[in-house]
Amino acid sequence: MAQVGFPYCESFQGGSAQSATVVGGSAQVSEGVLRLTDAAEDQSGYIYVDIPFPSAFGIKASFDYYMYGGSGADGITVFLFDANIDNFSPGGFGGSLGYSPRNNEPGLTGGYLGLGFDAFGNFGNTTEGRIGGFGGNSNNLFPDAIVLRGPAQGGYAFVTGIQTNDPGPFSLPPNQNFPVSSGEGINVRVTDPNQVGYRKVFVDMEPNPGGEGYLVSVDMIVTTEQGNPRDVSIFSRVLFEFPAPENLKIGFAASTGGLTNIHEIANLQVEVSDQEGLQNPVGVDIDDKASCAGQDNTYEITSEDISLLNEGSVIRCLQLYGSLEEIEEEADDVCAQGRCRPENREMVLPQGTFRAADEGGSFTFFPNEDFIDETVEIYYTVTDNFGKTSEGNFIRLLIQESPEPVRLSAEGVEAETVELRQCEGDGILLTATGDEDYFAFEWYLEGEKIPGADQESFFAIESGQYQVIALNEKSCPAESNIFELINPELPALEVDQLIVGCSPGMSKDIREFIEGYDLDNFDYLLEDEFGNFWKNDEMNSISQSGKYQLSYKFKDLECYSGPIEIELIIVEEGLIAGFDYEVDGTGIKTEEDGGIFIDDPIRFIDLSSEDAISWEWDFGDGAASDLQSPVHVFGQRGNFKVKLTVTNELGCQSEKIIEVPLTLSYRVMIPSGFTPNQMENRFFRPKVKGIVKMELLIFNLWGNTVFQSNDLETDGWDGRVNGELAPSGNYVYRVKMESVDGELIEESGRFTLIR
Repeated sequence: MAQVGFPYCESFQGGSAQSATVVGGSAQVSEGVLRLTDAAEDQSGYIYVDIPFPSAFGIKASFDYYMYGGSGADGITVFLFDANIDNFSPGGFGGSLGYSPRNNEPGLTGGYLGLGFDAFGNFGNTTEGRIGGFGGNSNNLFPDAIVLRGPAQGGYAFVTGIQTNDPGPFSLPPNQNFPVSSGEGINVRVTDPNQVGYRKVFVDMEPNPGGEGYLVSVDMIVTTEQGNPRDVSIFSRVLFEFPAPENLKIGFAASTGGLTNIHEIANLQVEVSDQEGLQNPVGVDIDDKASCAGQDNTYEITSEDISLLNEGSVIRCLQLYGSLEEIEEEADDVCAQGRCRPENREMVLPQGTFRAADEGGSFTFFPNEDFIDETVEIYYTVTDNFGKTSEGNFIRLLIQESPEPVRLSAEGVEAETVELRQCEGDGILLTATGDEDYFAFEWYLEGEKIPGADQESFFAIESGQYQVIALNEKSCPAESNIFELINPELPALEVDQLIVGCSPGMSKDIREFIEGYDLDNFDYLLEDEFGNFWKNDEMNSISQSGKYQLSYKFKDLECYSGPIEIELIIVEEGLIAGFDYEVDGTGIKTEEDGGIFIDDPIRFIDLSSEDAISWEWDFGDGAASDLQSPVHVFGQRGNFKVKLTVTNELGCQSEKIIEVPLTLSYRVMIPSGFTPNQMENRFFRPKVKGIVKMELLIFNLWGNTVFQSNDLETDGWDGRVNGELAPSGNYVYRVKMESVDGELIEESGRFTLIR
């Protein structure tokens, strides 16, 4: 990743920030600064630069900060965090300044380093759950402190700190003391280094030459006396010995609590730590190029043309200038060098227009035809991915007359053809023709130069857009039209790979089994195992079982697709559905047998072909079954059309329908007499079937009731009245009943008691 995007310079002028500056919380760009908090209670804001940098190179940053206008809390942090985290979230605010955890609030996601400028005094103690501080585990306040804390993996632990305005054991020498707050009671933003209250910070994280982590240095410009800004060393190469993530990002946060301050930063500059150890690229003068009027001429300065002296560096951008003086004016401005400014990538001159690419070392020149045979000269610099820039070299181009375009044509087709469809691998001979003598040719496929293709003709096989550039004796290029060779890709052919004819001797129309069968655009070819062919509509009647190969092609081409194997089976014996039925386990199925009642369990007996593997029963009353020989109770009278559908392993089906009449819901048989003194026929009662309720009354001939029962399960009258034997003779019965389907039945008559 190197240092693409650095040096990163952000002044916050103009009321906005660069797109890579991510702003959150109460932070906002205003009045030429980034304001992280107002002087209000419980404010919190942050930003980070959304450009990763490799931790192996180190980083250094400088910025002005303004801490004023309130009652003295809390402070500002500079932090580094793992650039590869998925979701950024600041740490706890308040005394944790948006870096370390605060009570139940987690710390900065992927936090690696937090440098706090703490006016109130909590960032350097253990309150709110922070680990370590001045004096070990003290909860005391340590105001006017600059504190360095470690990474998330170590609990954001205290590393070192200095109190800038306290005579205690952790303070600066007395002659260097200053308050962290910049306003110093005057409550204004101090931007002039000569005015009391000015603060500027320089942070340098040099990769540790003896191991992991960094040597951290913090220096400041501080003005505590009018007209006397002074340099103060806060930390000098403090060992921060923690393994760093592969890539880091930098950010800032600030917060207030019950006490307040305005917290702002400005004039932010971030760059590689070891700038002095990096070298500028060395460019070359370009004086051997020609250009052709009236068209874009493309050139490229590569790493082979110039010297890139920093290990791992590449050309980041090319910048164009009218003179060496313009380049020299920018030489001491690292921000101007590192930004690859858009205004330096285009130059409009009377002779024509130069344009540098957004990235890399390529540029174009479009010469005006009024300057043919004249020379144009400009200057350029190269900036690498470390932000280092060359001193400046010239580009001198001769403007020449451009040749007329050449014509690209294909052999064997009409001259105006610019597009040709062919089968893959066939190829076509392309030829460039024009009105001049040409001395060199460059062939391109999809904009990429074809190695070794340098003749006026080229045999094109690969699909794509072809173009040729012909060079005349002045080395001016004549571009051809574009010729496109198309190897169209057939859409996937969807076809049933097993086709079955379920009736002996029948034929099948294979076309019906090809999804999206389309004779307007495709031809289809069917071939059997013996080399016989059927094309397109000839496939409408195929009657021979066997395996077939199906291919297809575009109508305008002759190349068929790879074959798809399908199998056709015409059965030799058809599947036949059949069944019979009876009252389960009785053999009864007709009136002569005793009839079938609506609550009888009826067994349906499958008599279908032996190759049936599944059965679907529709009993005609809304019920169904998939058993081979199911039992069903209809529960109502009617004529029910029972249908059986059977399927075999080939998917063939057959069905059988039989009408099952159910007209009987009950039967009542009343005996004409009974003999209570014998072993058989001892009781009088009706014999019933399909009856759910019954009331039986028996009277003598004088109308007196001799027996009564509402019990359907009663044995009946045993021939006694009040325990005494009733006399032989005639008696009268009356019976009321209800059938299973709700029909009411009443019958009466005489019977004889025989002794």
